[in-house]
Amino acid sequence: MPEEPRSSPDLAWDPIELKHRTVKVNGVFLHLAEAGSGPLVILLHGFPENWQAWNRQIPALASSGYRVIAPDLRGYNFSEKPIGIAKYRLDLLSNDISALIDHLGEKAVILMGHDWGGVIAWHLAASHPEQIAKLVIINAPHPAKYFESLWRTGQLFRSWYVFFFQLPILPEIFIRRNNFQSLRMLFATEPTRSDAFSKDQVNAYIQGFSAPGYLNAAINYYRAGFRYGVEIIKSLPAFVMAPTLVIWGEKDRYLDLHLLDDLESRVPHLTIEKIPNASHWVLAEEPETVNRSILRFLSLFGEV
Repeated sequence: MPEEPRSSPDLAWDPIELKHRTVKVNGVFLHLAEAGSGPLVILLHGFPENWQAWNRQIPALASSGYRVIAPDLRGYNFSEKPIGIAKYRLDLLSNDISALIDHLGEKAVILMGHDWGGVIAWHLAASHPEQIAKLVIINAPHPAKYFESLWRTGQLFRSWYVFFFQLPILPEIFIRRNNFQSLRMLFATEPTRSDAFSKDQVNAYIQGFSAPGYLNAAINYYRAGFRYGVEIIKSLPAFVMAPTLVIWGEKDRYLDLHLLDDLESRVPHLTIEKIPNASHWVLAEEPETVNRSILRFLSLFGEV
C-alpha cells in the first residue's frame, strides 16, 4: 500500500486542518481524510476519482461545524485493493461504510455520495436505515430505479461504458495508454467549466491508478455490478426513509434525467435540486451552489 499523503495540492489554499489515517473495517484497510468536529458527515466519491473529489466541500462543511470524513473507497488510491471481481459487490462496498460508522463509534451519520459513492449511499440507507440520519445524493441513480429505467429511457445508450468495462483487460489497456490520455481528456473536456479540475487534481487521480492492479480494482466495480447487481438490489427494502437531498447536474451525459421521475415513491422525505448548467461533475463545476444546497438542507433537519 502506498504511503499516505501529507497534504493535497488542491487544498493548499484551505485553512481547515486536514488529517489522514488508515483504519481496518469489514476486513479491508481504508484511507481516510478527516477535518473538523461536530456531527459526522461521511463523503463517498465515485469513479474515476478518490477522496479529493470532495476537496471543495470539505472546507465548507468543516467550517460549518461538522466533522467530515472522506474515505478512499476500497480499490481506490490509498485504500486496500482486494483481488477478484466478487470483492467489489455493492453489498460489500456498503458494508465497508456501515462498519466504518461502527468503528467511529457513531450510531447515525450524515451520508453523502457522488456517482458510485452515491449508489453505495443509496444501498446503505436502504439496508441499514438506523445508521443514516440524513442522506445527500449527487448525480447517482437509485439502484432499483436505474435497472427499472435501463430499458425504458435513453439510459441504456448512456451506459455504453458499463458494457465496455465487462471486457477483460481491454478497458484497462485503453485507459492506461498514452499516460492515461483518456482520463486527462475526460477531465479537460466533459465539465461545463474548463477550470473545474486543476492539473494537480487530475494528476492526483491518475497517480491513484498508476500502480499495477489499481485501475483493475476500480473497473471491477462495474463488472461486479453487472454480475451481481440485480440480485443484490432485489433483496433491498423498498424505501429509503432518511430525509434525502438529491442534487443533479442536468447536463450529465451518463445519467438520464428521467432517473429522477417518481423517485419520491421510494424516498418519501425527498428534496430534489437540479442545476441546469452543470454536468456529472457538478461537485467541481458548481461547488458554491452545491455547498449552499447541502448546508441549507442540513439546517432544515437540525442536528444528528
